[in-house]
Amino acid sequence: MRRDSRLSVALHVLLHMEELGPVVTSEAIGRLMKANPVVVRRTMGGLRDAGIMCSAKGHGGGWSLARKLDSVTLADVYEALGMPALFSIGPRHESPGCLVEQAVNGALGKVLGEAEALLMKQLRSTSVADLARSVQRGAARSAKKGTATHV
Repeated sequence: MRRDSRLSVALHVLLHMEELGPVVTSEAIGRLMKANPVVVRRTMGGLRDAGIMCSAKGHGGGWSLARKLDSVTLADVYEALGMPALFSIGPRHESPGCLVEQAVNGALGKVLGEAEALLMKQLRSTSVADLARSVQRGAARSAKKGTATHV
């Protein structure tokens, strides 16, 4: 089963935006992420609609940050992407009158709901700037050890 990596991709791009410059083209982001620029535009469009990024068309156009990264949580980015399914498992709805299916769905629904609430709480409590600081700490540790890093 293929996983939805849009949240990871969007966060990766946001973390690189400050170093890449004030305006970055979809083509440049595509090269960085090894992705088609059309896919980049589709992904970034949700961030633009949520006010996290801005876009400008034409010569000199591209993508830029609309907000400081400390004001953007991981939940903001997740929601801007349309809240893709968090889990690949879920209830079955083939026999709604079946007592076994009702019991299974009730148990799964409760557990999945609690897990989703906990995950959303964590996503809301972490800003993209928190991730940037984590990257900086990792780069500093790597530099201290003399190991190469890709930042």
